[in-house]
Amino acid sequence: MPRRTTRIDRSRVRTQPARRRASKVRTKDEARPLPPGSSVAELLDSLPDLLGAADLNAAIDAWARAWQRDRLVLFGFGAHLIKVGLAPIVVDLMERGAISALMMNGAGCVHDLELAMMGRTSEDVGPALDEGRFGMAKETAERLNAAIARGRDDGLGMGAAIGREIAGSKDRHVGRSVLANAWRLGIPVTVHAAIGTDVHHMHPSADGAAIGETSYRDFEQLASLVADLEGGVMLNVGSAVILPEVFLKALALARNLGHRVERFTTVNCDFVRQYRPETNVVDRPTRLGGRGLSLVGQHEILIPLLAAGAIERKAKAEARPKRSRATRRTPGARRRPGGGQGGGES
Repeated sequence: MPRRTTRIDRSRVRTQPARRRASKVRTKDEARPLPPGSSVAELLDSLPDLLGAADLNAAIDAWARAWQRDRLVLFGFGAHLIKVGLAPIVVDLMERGAISALMMNGAGCVHDLELAMMGRTSEDVGPALDEGRFGMAKETAERLNAAIARGRDDGLGMGAAIGREIAGSKDRHVGRSVLANAWRLGIPVTVHAAIGTDVHHMHPSADGAAIGETSYRDFEQLASLVADLEGGVMLNVGSAVILPEVFLKALALARNLGHRVERFTTVNCDFVRQYRPETNVVDRPTRLGGRGLSLVGQHEILIPLLAAGAIERKAKAEARPKRSRATRRTPGARRRPGGGQGGGES
């Protein structure tokens, strides 16, 4: 027998006045049309103060504030950032003092060197793999492996060793190299290699002991940097596994040694939200009082926008007349009624 159900009586519904109900979205949070000739700062201010747009502005606020206060801005990235043409943006940020230190995966070194050396990079993997030619570029491997071996002998980490090699070369495009400019400017750059993941590891010139020793020196340097992250910002651009894992261990080591690293901002930027970046960059590190943000979008659009926003917002803050302590508000403090969107390696 089918069960008989009683028809619901909607005449008994209890209502409430709409104006007394809590609401997440208000007209004051809506976007504003942008007139022609507007600046990047005006574009950012015109965005709706909701969800992803609110998180974008929060990330820019945190970056500009850390930069202005001379706190650590740790900029981490996977190789994809180099491959989509963003090295000049990173170099400009370093020149301006907007980046205090860099961390990257091993593949980034390959593409940074090749672009400096010959103005092009990123082979077509499928056909090359079919023919047994993938990753077999002679000069790329020999220069990287030789630089790492010399760096090991000289007590350098991998980032400094490869940066020194490119900076001291006659490469035509050395001016756009992230590693070379970091070396020139004295900005720490740590490279976190996983043995077997990078093309130069396949070549006879590769020295596993040198790769391991120089990359481990960089891990120790990263832990020292993270120990000073209080009040600063850490960005992870496109590394889905290596950097989230390395950063979490560096943070654990810094805290274990007694360093207070609690109130800081982390920003993860990628095409999609993935487990490790969301967990090891956005969520776990900021449990003690910091803030984690996720920005989803293509690097070649999102990173230039973030960079331009941080430059504009710092300049605006520095041009603003200083107010008395009694009337001063926290820089970058904005109401976020819509909540935040919480939360590939190449």
